[in-house]
Amino acid sequence: MRISVMVLLSLWAGVAHANPDLSAAIENVRTACGNISAELTDMKKMAGITSVVTGVGTVAGGVALGTGLAKANVDKEIEELEAQIAELKKSRSGVPVEKLEIANQNEFNQSLDDFVRTYSAELQQKAAELSAAEKKSKQLGNVRTGTLATAMTTNIAGAIMSGTNKVKGDLKQQIDECLASVKTLSNVRMQARIDGSANDTDLARAENIIRACDAWTTVDVSSINNRSTGATVSAGVGAGLGLAGTITSASANSDDVRNGDDTQREKNLNTAANVLAGGTTVASATATIFNATQINVIKRAATIADECEGALR
Repeated sequence: MRISVMVLLSLWAGVAHANPDLSAAIENVRTACGNISAELTDMKKMAGITSVVTGVGTVAGGVALGTGLAKANVDKEIEELEAQIAELKKSRSGVPVEKLEIANQNEFNQSLDDFVRTYSAELQQKAAELSAAEKKSKQLGNVRTGTLATAMTTNIAGAIMSGTNKVKGDLKQQIDECLASVKTLSNVRMQARIDGSANDTDLARAENIIRACDAWTTVDVSSINNRSTGATVSAGVGAGLGLAGTITSASANSDDVRNGDDTQREKNLNTAANVLAGGTTVASATATIFNATQINVIKRAATIADECEGALR
C-alpha cells in the first residue's frame, strides 16, 4: 500500500512538472487564439458584398424574365393586329354589297363613300396600334437583353468573390491550435486546483477563458468553405445562363429576325431567352442563399472569436 501511494505521488509530481503553470498556459492561449477575429471580420464583409452582388443578379434575372413574358404578350397582340389588318386589306378588294343600303345611285355612292372612309379609318387605327406594339416589343426585348447582361456580369463577379472568400489553411490551423491550447489550459487549471497552486481569481479567469474559447468546438469552419463553393458554382451557372440568354435575346430582337419571314424562329428564340432568364434568376438566387448562410456561419465564428479574445484581455 505504501509503495502504491509513493508511485501515485511520483506520477502526480511528474505530471505537474510537465505542464506549464497557469499564467504560461493562459499566455499560450492568447498567442494561439488571438487575431482570428480580424480575418473573420473581413470574410463577413466580403460575404455580405457578394450576397448583395448576386442579389442584384437575381433581381436583374427576374426583371429579364418578367420583361420577356410581357414581350410575349405584346408579340401575341402584334400577331392579332397583323391578322386584322390582313383581313381589312382583303375586304378592300371587293366592297361587301350586302353591307350597303342601295335605294338609288346617290345613296349607293354615299354608302360606298362611308364604307371606304370607315375602312380607311379602321385600317389607319390598326396600323397605328401595330406600330406602337412593335415599338413596345422592341423596347421590351432591349430591356430583357440588357438585364440579362447585368445578371451575367454580376454573377461573374459573385463567382469570383465567392471563390476567394474561404477559410484559408493557416486560419484553420490557428483555430486547431487555439483549441489545443485551450485543452492544455484546462488540464493545467485542473492540476492547479488540485494542488492549490493558484488562487480563486486566477482559477476563475482561466475557467472564463476556457468557456469562451472552447466554443470553437461548436463551429464547423469547413462549412464556410462548403457554402463558398456552393455560391461559386451557382453564380457560375447563373453567369453561363446569363451569357447564353443575352446572346439569344439579342438575336431574337434583331431587325433581321423580327423582319424576317421565319416567324417560328423568332418565337423559338424569344421562348429560349425567357427560359434562360428564368434559369439565371434561379441560379443567382441559389448563390445568394449560399452567401447568406455563409454569413451566418461566419458571424457565429466571429462572435466566438470576439468573446474568446475578450476573455483573454
